[in-house]
Amino acid sequence: MLVGKNNKNGGEEWHLRQGIKKVLYLSGLVVVSDAIPSLEWMDIGGYLKAMKTATEDIDKVLENWLQERVLARTGCNTGDDHSSLMDVMLSTPNENYMIEGHNRDTIIKATMLILLMAGSESTAEALIWAVSLLLNNPRALQIAQEELDTHVGRHRPVEEADIKNLNYLQAIVKETLRLYPPGPLSGPRESTEDGYIGNYYVPKGTRLVVNLWKLHRDPKVWSNPDEFRPERFLEEHNNVGYMGQNFEYTPFGSGRRMCPGVTFALLIVHLALARLLQGYWVSTPMNMLVDMTEGKGLALPKVKPLVVALVPRLARELYENL
Repeated sequence: MLVGKNNKNGGEEWHLRQGIKKVLYLSGLVVVSDAIPSLEWMDIGGYLKAMKTATEDIDKVLENWLQERVLARTGCNTGDDHSSLMDVMLSTPNENYMIEGHNRDTIIKATMLILLMAGSESTAEALIWAVSLLLNNPRALQIAQEELDTHVGRHRPVEEADIKNLNYLQAIVKETLRLYPPGPLSGPRESTEDGYIGNYYVPKGTRLVVNLWKLHRDPKVWSNPDEFRPERFLEEHNNVGYMGQNFEYTPFGSGRRMCPGVTFALLIVHLALARLLQGYWVSTPMNMLVDMTEGKGLALPKVKPLVVALVPRLARELYENL
């Protein structure tokens, strides 16, 4: 979709994903130079060097992909080839196009990296958390699969158009993002005027970072806030949405600078989760509880990888379309 590549467990795609994971992990660490900037040159712990290495590896992969697309377009003279976003951006007539001193190729690579970092790992982690929560709450898992059987059945794969009828599945995704938002802290914002937050005076120009994790688990708003209960979004919080209109629930931020990929991310998460639950009986080895310990990193990864056992629940021929 972005560069016309399939994600496989090997080759450049694998190295790119590993590099993105490394960058997100390092970005979420608290290092000495954050508190004492004058010590940055010492690179205590080697985190700066590791970050530079990871970003260089990512840039090499993106540069190779960019040159592949340039050569393909030149060789075939496909000026109207819009098979991927990279092709669309390469179709810009002026090759010498510059923004703040950066040329077209640099802008394209930066755009691809932003979309990959913001959309791939955070979406994958959201799915992992959702499945983990369902495995630890088998009743919710059962209800979700019964809903799929009722509204879709087992004679065809669930499609995007079916999601609007799967209210409990939607509530599962909302509850997952409440407990484990894609970023536990919001991006930095700047106050535009003097004001108060609680009893704290916040002068104009203050840089603010919102603790979304705390907001989503505030006992003054959410009953039993640490409990996984999708029903809350079908009952007392059924009017709460994703678009930042409810201050107590902002997994994608709010305002003009909220996550631009929210619609696409939600589509992927809902459809992927629906297809998994429709297509397979899901369990853990020995029916053990999933360890829900959170790790370090901007995308809030699990410390221990999720291990599941899958048993098909559809006819064999349907898996060709899943």
